Amino acid sequence: MDRSSQIIRTSWVGIVTNVLLAAFKAVVGILSSSVAIVMDAVNNLSDALSSVITIVGTKLSQRPADRQHPFGFGRIEYFSAIIIAVIVLSAGITSLIESVKKIFDPTEPSYTKGTLVIIVVAIVVKLVLGQYVKRKGEQLKSDALIASGSDALFDAVITLATLISAGVMLLWNVSLDGILGALISAVIIKAGVEMLASPVNELLGKSIPAELTDQIKEEVSSIEGVHGVFDLILHNYGPDVKIGSMHVNVYDTMSAHDIHGLTRKISMLMHERHGIIMTVGIYAIATGENKQSELQSKVLHILASHKEIIQVHGLYYSECDNFLSVDVIPDYTIHDDDALSRQLAAEIEPLVPGVRVAVVVEHNYSEEPNINR
Repeated sequence: MDRSSQIIRTSWVGIVTNVLLAAFKAVVGILSSSVAIVMDAVNNLSDALSSVITIVGTKLSQRPADRQHPFGFGRIEYFSAIIIAVIVLSAGITSLIESVKKIFDPTEPSYTKGTLVIIVVAIVVKLVLGQYVKRKGEQLKSDALIASGSDALFDAVITLATLISAGVMLLWNVSLDGILGALISAVIIKAGVEMLASPVNELLGKSIPAELTDQIKEEVSSIEGVHGVFDLILHNYGPDVKIGSMHVNVYDTMSAHDIHGLTRKISMLMHERHGIIMTVGIYAIATGENKQSELQSKVLHILASHKEIIQVHGLYYSECDNFLSVDVIPDYTIHDDDALSRQLAAEIEPLVPGVRVAVVVEHNYSEEPNINR
C-alpha cells in the first residue's frame, strides 16, 4: 500500500471511530433524556472533520501534473495540515476563553452514572485514536495526520481534566475546572502554533536537513570523477516530488562526453535513492603545473584565510575574456554581501592586473554550515 492510500485509510479510521462514538453518545443521551450528551455526540461528528479534510487534501494532491502545475499538486497536503492546525488553534483559544470565565465564575459540576460512563469511554477512545493517527502521521511524514491525531489527543486531555476537576470539587469543594482548563488550553494553543509552523515552513521553503545534505554529498562524492559537491539546493513540491540542483568539481582534463555520462549517473542516483529530480552543473579544477593552476592555488589561499568564509568553490579564469570569478559562502556574521564581495575582489585583483574580478557571495541552504574549502 502506497503512502497516500495509508493516509486515507488512517483518516477513515478516524471518521468511523468518531461516528461510532457519536452514535453511542446519542443513544445514551436520548435514553437518559440528556441534551448535553446529545450535543456532545454532535461535537464528535464535527471532530471527524479533520479526517475528512485530510482525505480530501490527499486525494487532491494525487492529481497529475498539468501545464499550469508542472510539478504536480503535492503541496495541497500542506494546506490540509494548515486548516487542521487552525481548527486546533481555534479550539484552544475558545477553550481558554471559557476556562477564564470559569475561574471568575466557577460552577459546581453535576454528573450522573451515565455521563461518567460516557466521559470514561470518550477519554479511552480518543486517547487510542489520537495515538494511532499521530503515530501513523509521523511514520508517513504527514503533517495533516499528525495534526488530526493531536486534535483527538487534546480532546481526551480536556475531557480528563474536566473529570479530575469535578472529582476535586465533589471531594474537597475546590474548583479547579477553570485553572486546569486554562493550563491545558495554553498547551493546545502552543501545539496549534507548532502544527501551523511545520506546513507553513514547507510552503515558504525551509532549509535542507543537515543529515540529508551530508548523505547526498557523501553519495555523490563517492562517484569516480567527482572531487567536491557544492551549491546543493532542494525545492519541495510535496512529500513525493523534490526538484534539486548541485555543482560538482571535475578535473579540467575530462572530456565533454565523460562529463555528460557523469552528470547523468548522478541524476539517476539521486532519483533512485531520494526521488529528487536533480540538475547537475560542473566546476573545473585546474590540473598540472601551469598559470591557471598556480592562480587557483593563490586565490583559494587568500579567500580561505578569512575566518568568516566557510566555503570557497567554482573558480573560473579566462585570459581571453579578461575575467576571473569565484564563489564564496560566508558564515551568518556577514550581513552585507556586497561589501564582502568588494573587499575580497580587491584582495584578489593584484594577482591578475587588468582582469575583471567577480566574487560571488552565496548562502548555505542546509540547516547547518558544511565547512568545505
